[in-house]
Amino acid sequence: MARTFKVPQFYRSDTIAAIKQLRRLHDPKRRDFSPSELDLGPLKLRVARHFGFCFGVENAIEIAYRAVEENQDKRIFLLSEMIHNPDVNTDLEQRGVKFLMHPDGTVKIPLNTLTREDVVIVPAFGTTVQLQQQLSEIGIDPYYYDTTCPFVEKVWRRAEELGNDGFTVVVHGKRTHEETRATFSHSECGAQTLVILDMDDALFLVDYILGRKTIKEFWDKFEFCVSEGFDPETDLQRIGVVNQTTMLASETHAIAQTIKQGMLKKYGEDLIRDHFADTRDTLCYATNENQNATKELIRTGADLAIVVGGYNSSNTSHLVELCEAEMPTYYIKNVHEIVDAHRIRHFELEAKEVVESQDWLPQASLANPLTIAITSGASCPDKTVDDVISKLSELIPGCMPCAAAVDSFRQNLEANASLP
Repeated sequence: MARTFKVPQFYRSDTIAAIKQLRRLHDPKRRDFSPSELDLGPLKLRVARHFGFCFGVENAIEIAYRAVEENQDKRIFLLSEMIHNPDVNTDLEQRGVKFLMHPDGTVKIPLNTLTREDVVIVPAFGTTVQLQQQLSEIGIDPYYYDTTCPFVEKVWRRAEELGNDGFTVVVHGKRTHEETRATFSHSECGAQTLVILDMDDALFLVDYILGRKTIKEFWDKFEFCVSEGFDPETDLQRIGVVNQTTMLASETHAIAQTIKQGMLKKYGEDLIRDHFADTRDTLCYATNENQNATKELIRTGADLAIVVGGYNSSNTSHLVELCEAEMPTYYIKNVHEIVDAHRIRHFELEAKEVVESQDWLPQASLANPLTIAITSGASCPDKTVDDVISKLSELIPGCMPCAAAVDSFRQNLEANASLP
């Protein structure tokens, strides 16, 4: 039986819970990635099969709120944002929790102002070995309220295994992201480590391995992306690839295959196992499921897509990338970004800024219904998605109540299940 977590009720949604429960009943093995369809009359909503809070996020929220409940007479700190969702982080701040660092690692509150009586919560991304040691020296147990995602810890264990076997660890991730900084820190304890961002970095790395790039070019490219004492002439002879769990799983796989092909050219098929380690087991199942569900959501088609999540959420941004390649896509942090049927504020990935679009919502009617695809990131509460769905139904005249649409969806699932 799957573990359940104590998540505050204000993050939950009866509508979304009903949809997810129906899908679990009719697809217990989670093999059907087709979206859930809600027919509201003039508005048809296609909701991704998998979206919203993952195992690691629910685990983190349960621990963080328990820490607040258990320590009402103490100062409580988070090392940085617990997850990349503004509503969740704001709620914790309103309950008195203070953040020690910005997401990029810059200090907000110096650690030397803490005492052993203070409580520190480690965020879901994990933290560095150095910060764990600093907290321990103050007298604060960094593991007591540790919300690090189990799948992030799995990556750390795999990196440790690679180091023990004499492999250099290549981390596919964003160098300044909290999770990648934590993974890099844990990895470099036992292995030389290099962080690469994308396929361009992977191709450059392969070119260096095959002698097509000079050592000067290597350092110009990766000077600030390697562990101390890294020697590219010797440390790139045995490689294993792990990833920041929120990256595109397909991209991590493609990068690993590209590096493997380079090692094959250099060392040959007979010796490949001595020079390249298979690390497919580090991909996060939730990230992979959400991305596959989004791809299927796109395949079924829609007039436009709405992706809900924090603007600094890596996993959400990748869902946006998938959608906007195929249809008009609006990346919003919550329902308040939808001003009305004519105006919407949304985050532009390329420009990295919030913009406002006019006349974004096409007119709809029973004769000419509008289809909207909806998904959200792994750190987005179901209630936030529910609020967006409710707002859309209010903006389009003639929509039936969401509860009636969910009931109709249930009837369709049951009818299809009864077919031979």
